[in-house]
Amino acid sequence: MAESKASAVWAGDLVSGKGSTSTASGCVKDAPLGWKARTEGSSTHTTPEELLAAAHASCFSMALSHGLALGGHKATKLETSCVVTFGPKAGGGGFEIKNSALTVKGIVPGIDDAAFKKAAEDAKSGCPMSAALKIPMSVSASLG
Repeated sequence: MAESKASAVWAGDLVSGKGSTSTASGCVKDAPLGWKARTEGSSTHTTPEELLAAAHASCFSMALSHGLALGGHKATKLETSCVVTFGPKAGGGGFEIKNSALTVKGIVPGIDDAAFKKAAEDAKSGCPMSAALKIPMSVSASLG
């Protein structure tokens, strides 16, 4: 069984504090974190939602690649992006991750658009990251 590890360091309160996050692999090292980045966006700080979007896009791409190959259609290329939305809870009292929206564009010889979209929906439902998330998810898929 494989384990993935990451860590975070935080100093101060939620709003004015700051921190960083790193992965055990070293691929992400001391990436800066801050509340303002989560609520207003930032080109210099990451957020848990950005990391979640990267994880979901990666996992989905692998699941889609596997499903296509099992169906006899090895993908030449899959480009997946993911947008995770974060904002205030509808009833007030804190924040929440609202949704995860996947968009995939594929080059897959021998498959038509309908079959590709079906494979994408299957991958959305079947990828381990999707299963771990209990938020609304969507996927938009296109060939070309």
